[in-house]
Amino acid sequence: MTPQTNLVVFEHPLIQHKLTYLRERSTSSRAFRALMAQIAGLMVYEVTRAFPHDPVEIDTPLETMTGTRLRGTITVVPVLRAGLGMAEGVLDIMPEARVGHLGLARDERTLQPRAYLNKLPRDLDAGPVILVDPMLATGGSAAAALGMLRDAGARDLRLMCVVAAPEGIARIRQTEPDLVIYAAALDQSLNERGFIVPGLGDAGDRLYGTV
Repeated sequence: MTPQTNLVVFEHPLIQHKLTYLRERSTSSRAFRALMAQIAGLMVYEVTRAFPHDPVEIDTPLETMTGTRLRGTITVVPVLRAGLGMAEGVLDIMPEARVGHLGLARDERTLQPRAYLNKLPRDLDAGPVILVDPMLATGGSAAAALGMLRDAGARDLRLMCVVAAPEGIARIRQTEPDLVIYAAALDQSLNERGFIVPGLGDAGDRLYGTV
């Protein structure tokens, strides 16, 4: 983790191997969906490292022992629609987690987010909340989503993305300086259209074959 930014970039060879296929133009939607879920599933191991947990006494078939259980209720919140691809991978690892949904569309002219759906559990302060969005580009959608989660009561927040741009990191730092951001890659910059370069294109379109 970089102390100045609270940014964790995953350099694990397996994640980078899968990310390389994810970026490739020729990767089909079916493969893209599978790779997105797999990358998110691999990342969530580190994302949950600091989750609060408690010792618990259990009976194995042979004897009593002290194990560990996570404390509180975990909530995964994808930013629609592309975040659904990551949420699937997280839920494969943590099927007990509940899911909230935030719908945010980017105005391609102003590059500003517009909310069209807000469906969240009522007690977001009951445990850790993981916001998942594959692309942290301008940071506008992520900042808006984080604000909506804070307004809904979330206290223990983390942000997971696949590819981030420096501009997006800087935007989040303005409003959430202590938030830890997890990314599989920190890319070069944004182009004139606000897309991450080299990036992987429009994640939603590639996930669902609407390119």
